[in-house]
Amino acid sequence: MPELVGLYATLGEKAKALFPGWTLAMFTGNPDLGHRLGLRAHKQYALKNGPLDAKLLLMEIGADTAYKTSAQSADNHAASTSNDTLAQAAEDAPQQASSDNAQMFANRLKKNQKRLKKWLKQSGESCYRLYDADMPEFALAIDIYADRVHVQEYMPPRSVNPAQAQKRLFDALEVLPHTLEVDASRIYVKQRERQAGKSQYQKRDASGERFEVQEGPARLWVNLRDYLDTGLFLDHRPVRRLLGEMAQGKRFLNLFCYTASATVHAALGGASDSVSVDMSNTYLSWAQDNFALNGLDPSRHRVIRDDCFKWLETASTQFDLIFMDPPTFSNSKKMRDTLDIQRDHPQLVRLAMARLMPEGTLVFSNNQRRFELDSTLCEEFTVEDISAKTFDPDFQRRQNLHHVFLLRHKEAA
Repeated sequence: MPELVGLYATLGEKAKALFPGWTLAMFTGNPDLGHRLGLRAHKQYALKNGPLDAKLLLMEIGADTAYKTSAQSADNHAASTSNDTLAQAAEDAPQQASSDNAQMFANRLKKNQKRLKKWLKQSGESCYRLYDADMPEFALAIDIYADRVHVQEYMPPRSVNPAQAQKRLFDALEVLPHTLEVDASRIYVKQRERQAGKSQYQKRDASGERFEVQEGPARLWVNLRDYLDTGLFLDHRPVRRLLGEMAQGKRFLNLFCYTASATVHAALGGASDSVSVDMSNTYLSWAQDNFALNGLDPSRHRVIRDDCFKWLETASTQFDLIFMDPPTFSNSKKMRDTLDIQRDHPQLVRLAMARLMPEGTLVFSNNQRRFELDSTLCEEFTVEDISAKTFDPDFQRRQNLHHVFLLRHKEAA
């Protein structure tokens, strides 16, 4: 899509420069991009291109739309007082407003780049969040993965006109390549909405287009195209770093492990062995590829496909360090029941603590924005809320994005 936004804008500029007074007919399967031409369709015909919906757009290219230099434009503007010129200015006003908004968005991206520059240089991180709905008009999350850009559009509320929301997305996509100095083919766009059950694991595409990124000492595979998520939750970067620092010589358990990036950090931090549990074969296979990428011994670092509730109830092994990052909600058919983290976290925490060595630590995190830890857990265990310490500079604007707690047995405190 980013390539198409720029292509349509270029086509419009060329048409106005080279063919003033002509009629432009465009047959397109992306009629919503038609306005990027900067021309208004006076007729539209709904047609089919095989099984695909398409439209034929007819647009008059005004004789006064030929390309002018900035000096000519200034002279014409100073001399123009006719009604025709005023009418043309009124017609161009929405396009100019769109351009102004896009420029404001580009300026915000540059401002954020400048703000993060020192931290990025010191940390060496190549994957980070550059923008997160900073401007209400552009409800996007923009993440940088080395030399590629991942754009997530937050689903607009019903009060927002869908056509206007899409227009703003196109405005953003048009300025991204130049502002971020990245080829449009390396920009990936998705719409972010609440996922439930197995839909969070379903493919959006089947490109198999993955590439390697570096996070601290860890090498990790990410895929920006095929799934809703990329394989690496960037906001949890400080938590993974903490696990690596805590893991020396310890037995490590990773529950709801996803692609096991946290296990990689723990293993590279010196964990003696590890177990990573998840229900998804897709993500467990991804985890094993991450292990192989970092030269981890599969006999010491195992993956297990199971419902974490069920596995915890039947497991007998104990661990020195446990990481548990459950989804906010899941109704996957692979589970015996639904999971609601606010409702079910007391049971989950108690099951995990039963697998924890007397001197061990459970790192419990979740992404429920309004999460409140059950007060009875504070009576049973020593609990430390470290959430405020687990946001790097790229996520400090939204410090309710996740919650992180350290839990220990009271007798060990």
